[in-house]
Amino acid sequence: MEFFRIKRDIPFMSWGKYTTAISLVTFLVAVFFLITRGLNLGVDFTGGTVMEVGYTQSVDVDRVRGVLVGLGMPDVSVQNFGTSRDVLIRLPARPDISSAQLSETVIEALRRDDPAAEMRRVEFVGPQVGKELVENGALALMIVCFGIVAYLAVRFEWKFGVSGIVANLHDVVIILGFFAFFQWEFSLTVLAAILAVLGYSVNESVVVFDRIRENFRKMRKAPVTQVIDNAITRTMSRTIITHGSTEMVVISMLLFGGEALHYFALALAIGILFGIYSSVLVASPLLMLLGVSREDIVKPEKKKDETEALP
Repeated sequence: MEFFRIKRDIPFMSWGKYTTAISLVTFLVAVFFLITRGLNLGVDFTGGTVMEVGYTQSVDVDRVRGVLVGLGMPDVSVQNFGTSRDVLIRLPARPDISSAQLSETVIEALRRDDPAAEMRRVEFVGPQVGKELVENGALALMIVCFGIVAYLAVRFEWKFGVSGIVANLHDVVIILGFFAFFQWEFSLTVLAAILAVLGYSVNESVVVFDRIRENFRKMRKAPVTQVIDNAITRTMSRTIITHGSTEMVVISMLLFGGEALHYFALALAIGILFGIYSSVLVASPLLMLLGVSREDIVKPEKKKDETEALP
């Protein structure tokens, strides 16, 4: 199905040096903010207290947050959980008070503000658990990256594997750079979104790489730049339809999903946009820089006289 039929090939590779330079600068800026500002790790990673408080009627989240700020907790996270009558509160660990005392102080303050406040659940996340989550999250990210390289190298050729993983890591670092610059809370749900973006980006790269491989077999006399430009142009309709519909769903979650899904949807929205960009304007120019050629895909046939000379 092609709603956006493009008759003439778009010269993407003629822009390759500019897009590669832009990507490199953006990548370095993201790394700079990651080093200088770091990620604003949530309670999942740093340890703290998670409380679920229920009310008999809809509750104003800003009002609940104001009560906790009045207790000297400006870095508290408050969001609706399930329904508008339930509130999820995340409190960072504090050295001067135990988690049990902290949760009692919070629920007493909430009951003074509204007697209908009822403690539904309370969980304590220790610093050791948070450290293990950071290590396991980094390990999961590393395993996914190695898996992507191995898959692309086996299915296509090592140059495709290197180009694909560099483009995908480019997306991941850009997302992390946004979270470091704006100091958005980085939680387990955001990590899940980043892993989803990795899978989403590699899928787009595979579609483009598969068309490039097909073109190398069909367009035997065409130069490499024309082969790649044609491959990207032929997949543009699919890219617009697929990613456009996915982005609409993600933006809907971002706008109407509430605070619980806010950063998850935000990471996905940024990742999908940069996933399209990297698959077209990062991975493909990298293939050119690595010297991809028709011989990498289509093995040259032996000449007739050489075949006859064999015993």
